[in-house]
Amino acid sequence: MRTILPLVLTISACNGFLDTGKPPTGVPSLFLVGTFSNPVYVTAAPGDSARLFVVEQGGRIRVLHHDTTLVRPFLDIHTAVLSGGERGLFSVAFHPQYATNGRLYVYYTNLNGDIRIVRFNVSSDRDSADRATADTVLKIPHPVNDNHNGGQLQFGPDGMLYAGTGDGGGGGDPDGNGQNKHALLGKLLRLDVSGASGYAIPPDNPGASDTSFAPEVWSYGLRNPWRFSFDRETGDLYIADVGQDHWEEVDVAPTAVQRGRGANYGWNIMEGNHCYSSANCSSTGLILPITEVPARSRAGTSIAAARCPRWSAIISTPITATDRCSVFVIQAQGRRTGRHCSRRAAGSARLDRMRGGSCISCSWVARCFGLSPRSKPS
Repeated sequence: MRTILPLVLTISACNGFLDTGKPPTGVPSLFLVGTFSNPVYVTAAPGDSARLFVVEQGGRIRVLHHDTTLVRPFLDIHTAVLSGGERGLFSVAFHPQYATNGRLYVYYTNLNGDIRIVRFNVSSDRDSADRATADTVLKIPHPVNDNHNGGQLQFGPDGMLYAGTGDGGGGGDPDGNGQNKHALLGKLLRLDVSGASGYAIPPDNPGASDTSFAPEVWSYGLRNPWRFSFDRETGDLYIADVGQDHWEEVDVAPTAVQRGRGANYGWNIMEGNHCYSSANCSSTGLILPITEVPARSRAGTSIAAARCPRWSAIISTPITATDRCSVFVIQAQGRRTGRHCSRRAAGSARLDRMRGGSCISCSWVARCFGLSPRSKPS
């Protein structure tokens, strides 16, 4: 079923905020700027303060140009995308030198349900990508289950392209992909896409020198890292990993320990801080989450994103997380505070005005921080 969802943005965030990374002054006010079909991600291109790009799960990327939705999609690949449930077009990442090289990368499931990462180039019209420039960067088979496809692309502070993949689906990782360092599923991948086509293996990837890793693998032991982000000040990596039955988690990979190079986040040995595959297990060598969130009894709830906003004028705690029913803030030591929005609120637009934002309605983030939206999704 196609769902049309409204997008609510912060007015004062429109004046160069995406470029500066600093909070707007004064008290933000909110207004409705458009409606979209199953929006799953929103971001901006480096150096472009005029446009936001909204990813629709069905296979289109729409442009908000000065907060006006353009009729023509920026990119339309819906005929190549298998969409529905946990399949579809999931994210777009713009190259750090996008202003000069025009490169952008998308992550989607193809008509066979397999994962594709594909590069496109912007056309001479900056409001339109050139579909004819498609260059398939990476193909990952995902033939059996329709869930746990991952979906996030993000360029790191090191200029490398990071991709979060799900474990291949099914309950409990039946194929053992999470702990299989040679499998590309259930992983954070790291690719050098600076060449003319495809990708190269960064020389500091674990698998560049350790044959127990697939060359593309940066870290492993993930179940379905639907969204991750880099702290703009420190470069630390935050990963929201969807849990199985009982525990959702947020993992942190600080820059001081190479942003998780070779890290094992534990799935499916553990779910959060708890043994999963057996009653007794060892956490030796595992990176445990900075926080875990009990899974809820009502269906359809899972942690969906984790970010570290540098908005000290608005909040004083470092991590904002969301599940599909609520938004909450996590303090450095892992204690949750400042929650909640309603299920209806967080399930509405699921978009975030922050650079590289995902799956949070900015209006309801603001509402959780005690700001009053002027209009809200119905």
